[in-house]
Amino acid sequence: MDFKDSIRQISEKIESLKENLPTEEATKTALIMPFISALGYDVFNPLEVLPEMCCDIGIKKGEKIDYAILKDGEPIILIECKHWQQDLNLHDNQLLRYFNVSKAKFGVLTNGIIYKFYTDLAEPNKMDTKPFLEVNMLDLKDTQVEELKKFHKSYFNVIEILSSASELKYMGELRTVIGKEFTAPTPDFARYFGKQVYDGVFTPKVLEQFTGLVKRTISNYINDTISDRLKAVTKEEDTPKAVGEPVIEAAGSPAEEPASTSKIITTEEELQAFYIIKAILYGTIPVERVTYRDAQTYFAVFIDNNNRKTVCRLYLDSPTNKRLTFLDENKKELHNKIKSIDDIYNFSKELIAAASKYL
Repeated sequence: MDFKDSIRQISEKIESLKENLPTEEATKTALIMPFISALGYDVFNPLEVLPEMCCDIGIKKGEKIDYAILKDGEPIILIECKHWQQDLNLHDNQLLRYFNVSKAKFGVLTNGIIYKFYTDLAEPNKMDTKPFLEVNMLDLKDTQVEELKKFHKSYFNVIEILSSASELKYMGELRTVIGKEFTAPTPDFARYFGKQVYDGVFTPKVLEQFTGLVKRTISNYINDTISDRLKAVTKEEDTPKAVGEPVIEAAGSPAEEPASTSKIITTEEELQAFYIIKAILYGTIPVERVTYRDAQTYFAVFIDNNNRKTVCRLYLDSPTNKRLTFLDENKKELHNKIKSIDDIYNFSKELIAAASKYL
């Protein structure tokens, strides 16, 4: 199993495990130790992973970090662990104190779900107040997996990680700022764009008008970009690969309705929904593996044209009762009502999770 598969496997298990982890120690054992192992380190070898390493701070003795990853007898990564329900924002000062008295170049604060990676970009040997990388294991991005891979024992290189850490840190902060501006433009943001198209005096009334205009324009621009991406995906396949290919029936799964060319009509709306799902899954799974089959009552999206690998089902025939449906582990349908196929984007996380099971 390669690194990406190992990390994805840990991610997929979190939801089913977390409610059964009442303590910090249980969180360490079930979530954090497997993560360290996925990075290539032997958690049972104290020469590689030293639990409860002493980090004496001045006259305060007996302070210990949960785990220290060692290389040649020296710590290279400190890991401070908390219970999975803990808010990590309340505990970064503790890691900062340990970091500042050790020789480690990287510190990690985690509750087994969120991983925050720190270093000393602002001031040498003093941990930054903000992480340069933050990973949510329940919402993993491929780019984040690639960044995590740099911490793998086989690839670990301090210089290489530091070279990208500064860029990652500021890109993360910019993403947050931009997201806030796009959602609720500040006066300065609205004024900046407004003054480039409006020659009059920027009175409070004009500013209020342009605040709404800027927000709507950004939303329209993003939607147009997504639409262009969908068109690009559509052009990749003039004829969907699922048509005319055999479908493998799953033992014990709900019976597929027999194909009947006289009764089954694949609508334009269903095809557009299919292309939306392909666009959402782009980057998670190769688009050529995403296929569909139309039945009399629903439209199903599969991986590898295999209905043992169902991503979702769509019920779009009724204008007032449209549904996006997932199958649980017992093949029971879990319905989600949607007003239009645009609402499919609201279930991106669930669609990626459903498809990721078949990577």
